[in-house]
Amino acid sequence: MFFEESKLLKNLPTQFFATLVQKVNQKVAAGKDIINLGQGNPDQPTFNYIVKAMQAETNKPRNHKYSQFRGLHSLKVAAAKFYKQNYNVELDPEKEIAILGGSKIGLVELPWALMNPEDLLLLPDPGYPDYLSGVSLGRVNYKTFPLKLENRFLPDYSQVDKESAQKAKFIYLNYPNNPTGAVADKKFWDETVAFAKQNHIGVVSDFAYGALGFEGYKNPSFLQAEGAKNVGIELYTFSKTFNMAGWRIAFAAGNASMIEAINLIQDHLFVSVFPAIQEAGVTALSNEEEEVSHLVGIYEKRRNTFINAAEQIGWKAFIPGGTFYAWMPVPKGYDSVSFADLLLEKADVAVAPGKGFGKMGDGYVRIGLLVSQERLTEAIKRIEKLHLFEK
Repeated sequence: MFFEESKLLKNLPTQFFATLVQKVNQKVAAGKDIINLGQGNPDQPTFNYIVKAMQAETNKPRNHKYSQFRGLHSLKVAAAKFYKQNYNVELDPEKEIAILGGSKIGLVELPWALMNPEDLLLLPDPGYPDYLSGVSLGRVNYKTFPLKLENRFLPDYSQVDKESAQKAKFIYLNYPNNPTGAVADKKFWDETVAFAKQNHIGVVSDFAYGALGFEGYKNPSFLQAEGAKNVGIELYTFSKTFNMAGWRIAFAAGNASMIEAINLIQDHLFVSVFPAIQEAGVTALSNEEEEVSHLVGIYEKRRNTFINAAEQIGWKAFIPGGTFYAWMPVPKGYDSVSFADLLLEKADVAVAPGKGFGKMGDGYVRIGLLVSQERLTEAIKRIEKLHLFEK
């Protein structure tokens, strides 16, 4: 028997990067030495102190039972302390924090929890592709706002269509930014709160790369802006800060009504996260400073190595202030897909086409700084042989 997919599933956006993964895998299977710069998966191991905590927690029978529906109080308290220590933000652990099985879950389920069909969501272009999954599953409408080089890939709120701003129910923002590597400052978040209040828009800050700032830059939290908790929430994942991408643990923090809605939908979808992972998360949040500083240093060295090598062949980057990405313009005569295909076919280098992040990304490719400095240098040497850039 064949069972047809629902209309809801049929309307899901195409997973753009599945095609890239397939192409890379085919090359690897054929014996090619592919330097994969197209991924966004941390290459460093989870910090050892977290692994040891997890090993201990898995041995405890109490953690073999169902978790509490809304997560462990201990993890919420640790998250609140983390925000107080790092951002001087006060949070009520029970009312203003929700535990998530990865921040993607929160981003995709939010339209179900807080929007009605046909409500309007504002999304950045370029932006994280899975935002569109939430649009489709929530059956809401969306409109994009451009992130442009001339504005350091920050939105210009004065250019947002007034009708859309007044109609929109929520806006998604992501700084440090995937895919561009752009960072925001406190002034930007103050402007965001003012824009949200003026137009009665809820703010969703995707703070996935919050710990990754270069040259000593400490990325501010949206919640540090005065009045931020009145208008929105922030999602913080353990994936990038602690190299815990496969562990699937994160939290949302901020506006109590938004947090309650997220908790309510999760009451019906999940029984929270494996308690041992949550307990390991408590340990992660309590001891992070030295290890995270070392990790940021690794990414910064890779950034400098790649950008300097690219500069030598005439390939000029937008200098990322955070994340572990470089946002590189495509040469004349190519769009992002044709350029990515060329690099894979002729240089055995995989990159992520900017088109996968939105229409505004089509003039760029995203480079994942998730291989060694030696491999990054080798990638540039291979690309140089194609003679695509003027020195």
